[in-house]
Amino acid sequence: MALGTRSYAQRYLGGGGLPQGVKGLIIANSAIFLLMWVFERTTAVQLFSRYFSLYPVDVVTRFYVWQLGTYLFLHGGFLHILFNMLGLWFFGKDLEDIWGTRRFLQFYFFCGVGAGVFVVLANYLFSDPTVPTIGASGAIYGIFLVAAVLWPDRIIIFYIFPIKLKYFVMILGALAFFSVRDLNSGVSDIAHLSGMGFGYIFLKASRGRRFDPVTPIRDSYKAWKLARAKRKFQVYLKKQGSDRDRWVN
Repeated sequence: MALGTRSYAQRYLGGGGLPQGVKGLIIANSAIFLLMWVFERTTAVQLFSRYFSLYPVDVVTRFYVWQLGTYLFLHGGFLHILFNMLGLWFFGKDLEDIWGTRRFLQFYFFCGVGAGVFVVLANYLFSDPTVPTIGASGAIYGIFLVAAVLWPDRIIIFYIFPIKLKYFVMILGALAFFSVRDLNSGVSDIAHLSGMGFGYIFLKASRGRRFDPVTPIRDSYKAWKLARAKRKFQVYLKKQGSDRDRWVN
């Protein structure tokens, strides 16, 4: 497991306690996990898991779109939730300290829901759409990616080995990338990679303290329209030139 020091490339603004967003997410995830563990064999928990885990077939055919958000609060075992909550604690705290609670929560669910969309697409198109996905790993990997971009030289302790955060995240990304072909491995590498991707998109699409994912898309569309108009104008000029040449004696 990774433990962080305070060797940052940018200024560290962390305080002494957990900020509201991270604290609320940890409490919610832990409480749901504990209740589901205690009442694991009851019909109520089985129904809860059935309707709030991410089932690609249900999202596509029954429009259970809430599962794209609720699956983030369900975990399959103690180590699963431990890794995710420690990652949220160690690195999510830093992001909320500099962004504020509202922007951090926007980021968290943007990564988590975005990862869920890719899980649905990948499993529905290339694997078994009836297999559920649970866990906050998509959002957590988004946190890892952004933390590595903001503080690449931060030293963390991975088990007993000191390593820079940027290399740690590169290793995680590489492992997910080379494992993504096996969609039935039991680990959602699609969620890990897409969570990282959405984390990067959020970071680049942010303007000041506001998240603006529309502007990059709009700018790209305007650039495409301008290039298309330029090509049409060039074709028009060539055509006009060929017409003039046709009537020259």
